[in-house]
Amino acid sequence: MISKLIYLFLRVAAGPAFSNPRFSAKVLLRHFLWQKILRRNAHVPWPVHPTTVVKYARNIERGTRNPGMAPWCYLDGRNGIRIGTNTWIGPRVSLISMNHDPVDYSHYLEAKPIKIGDNCWIAAGAIITAGVELGDHTVVAAGAVVTRSTPGNVLVGGVPAKILKQLPDYKSG
Repeated sequence: MISKLIYLFLRVAAGPAFSNPRFSAKVLLRHFLWQKILRRNAHVPWPVHPTTVVKYARNIERGTRNPGMAPWCYLDGRNGIRIGTNTWIGPRVSLISMNHDPVDYSHYLEAKPIKIGDNCWIAAGAIITAGVELGDHTVVAAGAVVTRSTPGNVLVGGVPAKILKQLPDYKSG
């Protein structure tokens, strides 16, 4: 009963993203405190960890999960980020949608948005750069730096990332 009241309070006070039943009421209440009371990442309309940095949240389409719930993520949405349904993002992941101009560092380059398909898993410390598209059911290994687009049903890893293994279709469970 208490949990239902907390979810209701969070839905009214902070919006529907803060009443996601996939997360415990305690976790959501803690994120509400950090974001809406203490104003850390206050501009982000979904719960994120207080150590996560989110730039241009309005340009991030988040799918069904909450990117940035893991600690120390960096989400740069200046050129846009589109995240599919059931995509899991680990700690210290960086999604960087904009680069500096290599001949004038004070300017930024326009690029296509980062697009991440459905049922993807981006493991700890991975970096995905501007314009990359990941197909459905792509697993990005820990520490990988993804600079090129990939098809679906693959495991990628390395610096720069390359396809390490084909995967069978995703099984929702």
